This record gives sequence, structure tokens and C-alpha cells, in this order.
Amino acid sequence: MVTILLAIKPEFVEKILNGQKNFEFRRRVPNKGVDKIIIYATAPVKKVVGVARVREIISMSPDDLWNVTHEFAGIGRGFFDSYFFGCDVAYAYVLENVQKYKQQRLLSDFGIRAAPQSFVYIDE
Repeated sequence: MVTILLAIKPEFVEKILNGQKNFEFRRRVPNKGVDKIIIYATAPVKKVVGVARVREIISMSPDDLWNVTHEFAGIGRGFFDSYFFGCDVAYAYVLENVQKYKQQRLLSDFGIRAAPQSFVYIDE
């Protein structure tokens, strides 16, 4: 199992950290099994703000995924549908044990120069 760093919009990061969003949706996931996500809040924050365990990765049609996750999706149906438009398969990381860092960190603390478009593997 591996750790990845995900770039996430600040409004969604806040919902993850306060428990309103228990799923992180993606169009693609790594080939390797992921057990931990380092959370990077994109601009204007531009900081690594926390970490979460991945209980599992759900993979199914967008409609089925929405039916399973909508209660704690942390996003509306319109945004969800726009994000997955044209996709036959949608993915969701099921997040647990979310921890906010007491002090935000820089990408360089993890040996990363620029925020990833999707994800980057982290050596721990």
C-alpha cells in the first residue's frame, strides 16, 4: 500500500477536515493500492494541511456512485455530474481518521516542487 498527495480545492478541504465530506471523488486512481492521502489545499492556501486514511476506493458508474455517497459527498449533484460528465466509471476514496496538521506544511517538505494535476506518490 502507498501514500499519495492529492491537490484539493480549499472549500472541499474544509469539508473533509470538518467531517462533512467523507469521499474524495476522482476520474482516475493510481494502479497501486492507496492507504493514505496527504491533503494539499490548492490556491490561495497552497499548503499541505492534513492527512487521511483510505478505507477503500469505490469504483462504479457515476449514477451508482452518487447513490452510495451523496449523504456525505460534500458537493451537490450538479457539480458531481459536471465533474464526471462523459465518464463510464467514477471513483471515490472513502476517507477515515482525517487529521488536520497543527502546523501547515509546504510541498517542499515532501520533496515536491509543484502541485500535482492529479496525484503524486509520497515516500514515507
